[in-house]
Amino acid sequence: MRVLITGATGGIGRALTDHLRQAAHEVTGLRRETGAASGKPGPSWDPARGILEAGTLSGFDAVVHLSGANIGEGRWTEARKRELWASRIDSTRLLVDRMREAADGPRILVCASAVGYFGDRGDEVLNESSPRGEGFLADLVEAWEREAARATEFGVRVVSSRFGVVMAADDGALRRLATAFRLGVGGRLGSGHQWMSWVAPADLVRAIEWFLTHEVSGPVHVTSPQPVRNADLTRALARVLRRPALFPAPAFALRIALGGAADELLLASQRVMPARLLEAGFEFTYPAIEDALRVALRPDSMSAATGSSRAA
Repeated sequence: MRVLITGATGGIGRALTDHLRQAAHEVTGLRRETGAASGKPGPSWDPARGILEAGTLSGFDAVVHLSGANIGEGRWTEARKRELWASRIDSTRLLVDRMREAADGPRILVCASAVGYFGDRGDEVLNESSPRGEGFLADLVEAWEREAARATEFGVRVVSSRFGVVMAADDGALRRLATAFRLGVGGRLGSGHQWMSWVAPADLVRAIEWFLTHEVSGPVHVTSPQPVRNADLTRALARVLRRPALFPAPAFALRIALGGAADELLLASQRVMPARLLEAGFEFTYPAIEDALRVALRPDSMSAATGSSRAA
């Protein structure tokens, strides 16, 4: 299968590229056309300016769309929210429009999405049929999935892959948490009672390949079948790193530091289950949080976790 990946230079994108190539797929990364990248070989685009030549998509069987500004970086100012929105909605709209124009273009679109769709839901068990929640992330994810779903109008099979927190040591939440623990100031976030839905990198890339090769469509949760409370996560992390978990971060301090992002990213409770994957017989390699953390925090973490030939 010929697969085009956006966001191929990120940690997930690199791991997915290696995984798919090892599985005998032909993989191409869609490079962002910036001043520094001008003139480099390979297909490129500039989603901020709406630039993507229709012919770029010709001959590919599938697109995996991972591109988007980092949702966890910085305070959610109004300007930052607009950037997060545009990097997902506008880029997805551009891809779908060009897929429509390409007569021999991809017939499969796997688009990244997020469990932020559900907002703060306490102890409620959430599957793919559960209704959306409230908040900026819920609005963003709903619009994001709606843009991707437009491709079904011209016969493309669309999967909205709702990721949990990816347990990769070189990126995102785990990197920041592990740094705090290594400095001896780690602990739970807020009350610690909030549920956290997560996924190991190895299971994430295997799930994406599964979407490419199985007739599934619509929203699918890519999360471990064993979500954990934040307090349980921090205790497991303390054991893996052999550091104490003595310094909880109060909710008010997180809100001062991150504004609204703290409530939706760190303090919201989302007990998400990958119901559709489990019903289809998909088997998770790392369903337990401590096992996933031990693999993620090894020096060769991404390579070991994904079976890739290089670290991401």
